[in-house]
Amino acid sequence: MNDQLKVILEVLIFISQEPLTRDKIKEVVGEVSDEELEAGFQALQEDYASSCRGIQIIQTAGGFLFATKPEHDQWVRRLLQIEKKTKLSSAALETLSIIAYHQPVTQAEISAIRGVDSTYCLKTLLQKKLIKIVGRKKAPGNPLIYRTSERFLQYFGLNSLDDLPKEEEIAKILEEEKQMVS
Repeated sequence: MNDQLKVILEVLIFISQEPLTRDKIKEVVGEVSDEELEAGFQALQEDYASSCRGIQIIQTAGGFLFATKPEHDQWVRRLLQIEKKTKLSSAALETLSIIAYHQPVTQAEISAIRGVDSTYCLKTLLQKKLIKIVGRKKAPGNPLIYRTSERFLQYFGLNSLDDLPKEEEIAKILEEEKQMVS
C-alpha cells in the first residue's frame, strides 16, 4: 500500500465538508486502482481506530468523513454547548419511515398510509433536512414528490438505503420482542 496515497486520503477526507465518495477521490487523485484505494482506506481507518485517538473515520452516506468517537461526546457537546440531538416525534419517525421505504412518494400517499394528515410532519422533516423535494408527480394537481436526503443517511448512520432493515428483519425483531414481553 502506498503511504503517500494514505496521506492524500487523510487530507481529502479532512477538508471535505461532506462524506467524500470513492468516485470523487478518483476524480481528484487520478489513476489509482480500486485495490490501492481500498487498502488506503483500510490502513487509514485502522490508524484512527487506535484507542489513543479521539477521532475516527466513518463510512456514511456513500462516503468517508471524520467524526469524534462516541466516548468523547460529553466534552465535545460541552465545548460547543450543544444539546442532545433533538428527538423526532413518533409521528415524524412514522412519516420518515414511510418516505424511506416507499420513496419517491407524495404527501397524499404518505397521509393515506398513515391515515392522518402529514403536512406538519413533512414540514418538520424538511426543516431538519432529513427529506427533500425532488419534483412533481405527473398527476392531477402536480403534487410534490419527497425522498430522503443525504442528511437522513448521516443522521441514522447509514451508508445507503440498502442498509435499512428489510421487512423480514423487522418482522423477526418484532416477533422476538413480543415473545420477550409474554
